[in-house]
Amino acid sequence: MSKLMRNDNAFTGLEAAIVLIAFIVVAAVFSYVMLGAGFFATQEAQRSVQTGVAQASSNLELSGPVVVAVSNTTADEVESISFFLQLAAGGAAVDMQKVTFTVSTTGSMETYMYSNVTSEWYAGGVTQADRNDMLERFELVKITIPGKDAATLPNINTNDRFTVEVKPDIGAALPINRIAPPDLEEDHKYEVY
Repeated sequence: MSKLMRNDNAFTGLEAAIVLIAFIVVAAVFSYVMLGAGFFATQEAQRSVQTGVAQASSNLELSGPVVVAVSNTTADEVESISFFLQLAAGGAAVDMQKVTFTVSTTGSMETYMYSNVTSEWYAGGVTQADRNDMLERFELVKITIPGKDAATLPNINTNDRFTVEVKPDIGAALPINRIAPPDLEEDHKYEVY
């Protein structure tokens, strides 16, 4: 009679194959999770960069000269400041009702809301009577500080440095640094640099 011998060689090979398949499945799941986390982190980083660029760049830019006016009642100081604003290249539309204007000198500072300044709107060189207060492409808005109902400017006399800071609700502020002219006469306007 023959003896029955146990031979486990084939069974060991099958166990090894099952363990190998389990390792491959676990590695696939792990790599899927890692790739998903990497894609998520990349998208969040891209969104953060885009938000930072949008907030750091200014959507507004100065267009043309800055003009100061002297009236007959204040012959030795500036009564109003006027300038034109337009959108910067590639800038998004700006809601002017949310823009604030700060005029500062070495001695004082005043802040004006858009409702406190005088604005004149132009599109294609033509005055716009019906405006929506959204500064868009190909539009200009002339700002005069202070407006009719606003408080007076800080004292700006001859050769005084002053800064007008235009602050939109989104984006960086636009600083306009100028020096008053060396001579101020009644009922005159001066372009300042």
